[in-house]
Amino acid sequence: MTTRQNRHQDELAFVLHCHPFRETSLLLDVYSREYGRMAIVARGARRPRSALRGVLMSFQPLRLSWFGKGEVRTLHSAEWQGGQPYLQGTALMCGFYLNELLINLLARDDAHEQLFDYYRATLYRLAHETDHAATLRCFEKHLLQELGYALNLETEAASGSPVQVGCNYRYFVERGALADTPDNHGGMKIAGVTLLAMASDDYSDPVVAQQSKQLMRMLLGHHLGGKQLHTRELIKDLQKL
Repeated sequence: MTTRQNRHQDELAFVLHCHPFRETSLLLDVYSREYGRMAIVARGARRPRSALRGVLMSFQPLRLSWFGKGEVRTLHSAEWQGGQPYLQGTALMCGFYLNELLINLLARDDAHEQLFDYYRATLYRLAHETDHAATLRCFEKHLLQELGYALNLETEAASGSPVQVGCNYRYFVERGALADTPDNHGGMKIAGVTLLAMASDDYSDPVVAQQSKQLMRMLLGHHLGGKQLHTRELIKDLQKL
């Protein structure tokens, strides 16, 4: 809800990241359903008696009110909405990975209402399901689709022919899947069964799970401009322990 003087009231949002700002404040990277990703300063949030302490939590739905129209807005109030279980262990690390993806791929002040709803549903899945890898693949695919980079998983890019379960392909970032022939070099080699399984969000087969992870890593790396994600490296390190 928008009021006078560029004041917005009770907007549904999540905190993606925060860090100390000046002596007693926090600078928040916020993802709002109606207004997209934005920077908001929470003045005095680090003071011991601040009403904001304990409220500005990641992975928890909030109702935020703020004012201002510059690059950095000012937080007026925040209310915890509840209903989302707290993430723990691997699920927590996966949540940080989702947030890092959003911070690096979403432009500021560009609303993606459907993506917001999918993000919220993904947090719920992370808290309740054990196949976190499948949950991440679903979100990554949905994120690229929302940003205009939808994957073509069911037809061969050159001919438009349906992808065949028993055939092998090479997936190219800018084109899609091409038949794996001696004339096609580069791209990533991937099985037709994997492409079709990804189209239906079925990652139960171990080969599909591995190849889909490699494909999404290639595609996201391209759209991230080669930037390394800290949470992905941390998850890899933890898996080696």
